[in-house]
Amino acid sequence: MPMARPIPKTLTIHGDERVDPYYWLNDRKDPKVIDYLKEENKYFKAQMKHTEPFQENLFKEMKGRIKQDDAAVPYKENGYWYITKYKKGLEYPIYTRKKETLEAKEEVIFDENEMAKGFSYHQLNDISISPNNRLASFGVDTLSRRIYTIGFKNLETGEIMPDKIENTTGDAVWAKDNRTVFYTRKDEALRSYKIYKHILGEDPAKDALVFHEKDDTFSCFVYKTKSRAYIVIGTYSTLSQEYRFIPADQPNADWKVFQKRERKLEYSIDHFENTFYVVTNKDEATNFKIMKTDLDKTEKEHWEDFIPHRKDVLLEDIEIFKNYFVITERTNGLLKIQIMPWQKGAKPYYIDFDEETYQAGLGFNPDFESKRIRYYYSSMTTPKATIDFDMENQTKEIKKQMEVLGGKFDKSNYISKRLWATARDGKKVAVSLVHHKNTKISKDTPLLLYSYGSYGYTIPAYFSSARLSLLDRGFVFAVAHIRGGQYLGRAWYEDGKLLKKKNTFFDFIDTAKYLISQGYSSSSHLYAMGGSAGGLLMGVVINEAPDLFNGVIAAVPFVDVVTTMLDDSIPLTTGEYDEWGNPNDKVYYDYMKSYSPYDNVSNVSYPNLLVTTGLHDSQVQYWEPAKWVAKLRTKKTGENKLFLYTNMETGHGGASGRFEYLKEVAMEYAFLLDLEGIRE
Repeated sequence: MPMARPIPKTLTIHGDERVDPYYWLNDRKDPKVIDYLKEENKYFKAQMKHTEPFQENLFKEMKGRIKQDDAAVPYKENGYWYITKYKKGLEYPIYTRKKETLEAKEEVIFDENEMAKGFSYHQLNDISISPNNRLASFGVDTLSRRIYTIGFKNLETGEIMPDKIENTTGDAVWAKDNRTVFYTRKDEALRSYKIYKHILGEDPAKDALVFHEKDDTFSCFVYKTKSRAYIVIGTYSTLSQEYRFIPADQPNADWKVFQKRERKLEYSIDHFENTFYVVTNKDEATNFKIMKTDLDKTEKEHWEDFIPHRKDVLLEDIEIFKNYFVITERTNGLLKIQIMPWQKGAKPYYIDFDEETYQAGLGFNPDFESKRIRYYYSSMTTPKATIDFDMENQTKEIKKQMEVLGGKFDKSNYISKRLWATARDGKKVAVSLVHHKNTKISKDTPLLLYSYGSYGYTIPAYFSSARLSLLDRGFVFAVAHIRGGQYLGRAWYEDGKLLKKKNTFFDFIDTAKYLISQGYSSSSHLYAMGGSAGGLLMGVVINEAPDLFNGVIAAVPFVDVVTTMLDDSIPLTTGEYDEWGNPNDKVYYDYMKSYSPYDNVSNVSYPNLLVTTGLHDSQVQYWEPAKWVAKLRTKKTGENKLFLYTNMETGHGGASGRFEYLKEVAMEYAFLLDLEGIRE
C-alpha cells in the first residue's frame, strides 16, 4: 500500500496554525511526486485486477449501445448547412458543410481524427466561420489544460494558414471585414483576462490589446450578437457583469460601455432591430427579469421592464428570432420554453413536456430568420431527442432521437419518478430517480446517489445509455437537487453558498437518509458520487456521516478548500471568492476550515472510496485529491478500500474521444458493482 512521506509544513493566518504534511505533493515537476502517483495507480490496478475482465466487458457493453456511424442534425447558418458526423471505429468527429441545400456536395471542413494523430489527448474547440464563409478559425488543446492555440484555415483551398495564436480560450470572433478577429488570452492562473485584435497575415506578437480586465476577481470573453450587428466584450464575476460593444463592421471603433459594473448587479444583453434586451436582477429581481433599452441609451436608468420579475419562476435565458421572442424558464424545478410572437395581438404559449421529471433546453439556433426553434428533450427513461418546433403552426418534428443499440433497450422496462425529501431545516429537496421495473426495492437494493450543488448549476434528470449497465444489474440511480444549484430558483442557489454552504452538504445527507427511510436502500448498499465541487460534497459528507454509505466515488474533487482559496496563483481562485468566500477574511476562513474535507479527516472508518484525478487538471489541481488520499491512509480506521487513480495524460474532463472516456466509466462502475458482489 502506498504511503506518502509526510513533510510537515506549517501554514499560518489569522493567528491560526494548520500543519500540512503533504504540501510537497503540489509540484508536478518533482520526480518523487510522479513516482508517488504512479505507485497509487499501480496499487489500484493490483487491487482491482480481478475486475479487469469485467471492466472490459462493461466497456464493450457501453460502447455497443452507441451508434458508431452517426451524425448530428444539420443546422443552417449564413447560407450553409453544417453537419457533425462520426465514422465507425473513430474517436473524433468530422465537421462538414453543404451550400444552401442538404442535397449539395459535401465539403469536409475538419477531420479531428486526422488532427489528433500522434496526440494522447486532443480537443478541437470553437470552430468559427468568417462572414464570407471562406475562412475558419479553430482552437486546439493537446494537453487537457483548457489552453488553446487558435489556428486559421482557408476553406476554399484547404490550406492551414501560418497565423497561430497561443495561450487562448480557443474562440475567435470575426469582424465583418473577414480579416479582423478578436480573441481572449489567459494569464498564468488560467484566468481569461485580455482581449486582443488580430489582423490575418500579421504577426500575432504585434496584436493590439483592446481590453484588459485588471480585477483578478473578474474574467472576460468576446462574442457576436445573433443579429451579427455587434461585437461584444463581456466581463464577469459571480455577482456582477459588465459589457462593452462596437459595430461588427467597425473593428477599429471605440468600445462603448453598456452599463458599468456594480456589485450585485447581474445582466446579459442581446440585440434586435433598434433595441437591446437585457436579462437582469436589477431592482431586486432575484429570479431575473427582462428589460429593454434603445441602442444609444444603454445605461440602467434607461432600461424598461419587458417581462417582469416572477417570484416563483427562474428566468434562465432568451433566444431572439425575427418573428419570435423565446424564453427558457424554470418552475418548481422543471424547465419550460415560452414562445412570444412579435406580431401584435398574438398570444404567448408554452411548449408542453409530459413526464414527471426530465431534461430540456434550447439547441443551437443561429438562423435569425427561422420560424422553427430547435430544442432537445430527454428524461431518465427517454433517450435524448433533437426536436424542431414550428412556432407558427405550433407543431413539432423529432429530427433525431438517440439510438440505443444492442437490442435490449426498451423504455417501458424502466421506471422514473420524482420524490421530495425533507431536509433538517424543513426545506423540501427534490430527488429524481430511475430503476429497472424488475428491480425489487428494499433495504438490500443498491442505490447510487449523485449530486453537485454549487455555482447555481442544476443537474438535470438526464438519460445515459452507459448508466443502463448499472440499472440492468439492479441499481437504482438518483439525483439529489440540493441547494447550491438553482433547481428551485435563484434563492435555492443563494441558500447554498458562502456562509450557507453547509446547507448543500446537509441536503445531500438528509436526502440519503430519506431514501433509506422510504425503503429504497440501506447504508450497507447505498453509494454516493460527485465530481469537482461535487467531489467536495463527497469529502464533506463522509466526514459528517461516515457510516451512511458503503462506497463513494469522488471525481476530481475540490477537497483542500482553505489552502486553495488562500493561493491566488491557482487557476480560478480569485474568481471564486463570491462562491466560497475569501479566507483572508477570518469569518470565511473559520467557516471554510470547519468543513474543508482535507482539514477535517479524522480517525474513523470511512466508506470504501475511489478518488480520481488528472495530472493536467486546470480546474482542481491533482494535488488536492492526492494529498487527501495520503492523509486518509494515515488516519482512517477499518479495512474499507481506499484508491487513488490519476490519469497521467488528461485534465479535468478526463479522456478525449467519444469511446475512450467509457473506459473510466467502466472502471468506476466495476468498483461499485464489485462492492455489491456483482462481477458479470
